[in-house]
Amino acid sequence: MKTNINPILPPLSFGEGLGVRLKIAFLTPEYPHTKTGSSGGIGTSIKNLAIGLLAEGCSVRVLVYGQKEESVFVDNGITVQQIKNVKFKGLSWWLTRKKLERIINELYANKAIDLVEAPDWTGITSFIQPKKCPIVIRLNGSDTYFCHLDHRPVKWRNKFHERRALEKADGLISVSQFTADLTNEVFGLHKEFTIIPNSIDLDLFDSNDKDKEKNVILYFGSLIRKKGLLELPFVFNEVIQKNPEARLILIGKDVSDVITGNLSTWAMMQTQFTAEALRNTSYLGSVPYQEIKEHIKAATLCVFPTFAEALPVSWIEAMAMQKPIVASNIGWANEIIEDGVEGFLVHPKDHKKYAERILELLENPKMQSAFGMAARKKVVSIFSMEIVAQQSMSFYKTLIG
Repeated sequence: MKTNINPILPPLSFGEGLGVRLKIAFLTPEYPHTKTGSSGGIGTSIKNLAIGLLAEGCSVRVLVYGQKEESVFVDNGITVQQIKNVKFKGLSWWLTRKKLERIINELYANKAIDLVEAPDWTGITSFIQPKKCPIVIRLNGSDTYFCHLDHRPVKWRNKFHERRALEKADGLISVSQFTADLTNEVFGLHKEFTIIPNSIDLDLFDSNDKDKEKNVILYFGSLIRKKGLLELPFVFNEVIQKNPEARLILIGKDVSDVITGNLSTWAMMQTQFTAEALRNTSYLGSVPYQEIKEHIKAATLCVFPTFAEALPVSWIEAMAMQKPIVASNIGWANEIIEDGVEGFLVHPKDHKKYAERILELLENPKMQSAFGMAARKKVVSIFSMEIVAQQSMSFYKTLIG
């Protein structure tokens, strides 16, 4: 699974981006704002990058399709354009893409944008062919990619559109080398990708570690099979046998299970805990973003036993707040965490070893602090919004004539 991967682009020198006002548009099905509806990791990643690009002197427009109304508003300097999909039985997918193409052409002709970036998910740009505006695809994990990691079939339409979008793109970025390699493998491609990771706004994440509590294990993210939530009860059962004071806190949306059809992953999880472990487990559901940060602060450590990611922002957020992590050891993980330095990496199905690593951290405050400090240092040097925005700008400039 090898391919020629361009190295991460170096950041621009201070002020280099300010002389040329790049005008970047993001085409996306989601964006985190009350007007645009619910949003997941793609929307969060786009907003973080958009804020970073604004700080570097760029103008940013977000084109959000699949909306209930046509509207344009400004979100802290970011122009957000809501776009309704075209409804026509059997041709909605084509007509919507042609509508997006017309909007992009008009914006480009009016010099409102220089370039459009879109995610790989479901291949929205597969039949969008702007006259001159370059199209960049950034891999955060396509449906084909995640289905491969989940060992389940992918819808042929999604795979067709995702492959075509990748083949037609003027530029390709991936948030991790693992995702680039596996994407080439599952689509039978030999594309070159520039590796630029996801980022976070460090100003939003206080690195003060004084508020943490003892024996608190936190998971935050969707409760879903692919993120290892059906393994976590077995891990915590092992933990509670050795440390009866340990507490597990779960935060996130409860998702239906794609394999069994069960409407609640949380309901499935409850049957897997021992009685003692379940008594020490709290599921808080979805909570406001600011409240999640308070729970991260209070946690002793965070756990992410996932099977399928590209480069998860949640890991970076926890690391920025100096939290040691026990996470999955699959693929992308080594590009975020060095095992034994910022946290521990263990396969989610190795329940006993996973529990041993959690217990090792719970029992060793010095190790907690050392891992947490190393984690924060890595986020500052690699995953900060400023650095990732500058890397993205360097890449964009190679495509803008």
